[in-house]
Amino acid sequence: MVERLIRWCSQTERAVVWLAALGGLIVLVQMVWISYGVIVRYVFNAPDGTVTEATAMLLFPVAFAGLAYALKEDAYPKVTMLTDRLARPLRKVVEIINMALMLGVGGFFAVAAVQATFRSFESGAASEILLWPRYLFWAPGAIALVAFAVYASLRLALLLAGHSQDRNQE
Repeated sequence: MVERLIRWCSQTERAVVWLAALGGLIVLVQMVWISYGVIVRYVFNAPDGTVTEATAMLLFPVAFAGLAYALKEDAYPKVTMLTDRLARPLRKVVEIINMALMLGVGGFFAVAAVQATFRSFESGAASEILLWPRYLFWAPGAIALVAFAVYASLRLALLLAGHSQDRNQE
């Protein structure tokens, strides 16, 4: 059972890395687009009206694209001064509670993002200036949040099965 969970977790980690790379690609697109907007505005004195809306709408998918990757790399900020002093069994309980909370919050946002994606698709809503379908901006963030929820579920299952996520103790 634990071996199967580990295998599923490692397969999910590949998707997590690809989502983080997609987030990096979106940041590059934003960087180029904003640079273009600055050059056009201040060099050619002809401001581009689409830059602000496009970069603002791209912030949602970027915000969540690296969420699961940060979990994979154990890169969330945490204070371990107290947990390091706990006995190993208590430390494991704290890890389980922490992962359950992360899954709860991430799962809530995943459900909300998926619902927003479907609602924007069904309504046909478009952005005000670019007239791009809004679901195209919701979908990558929803996918990233669902991937986070799946990955956090697998990590929680591993913790409950007795596999520690603490890299120093494995």
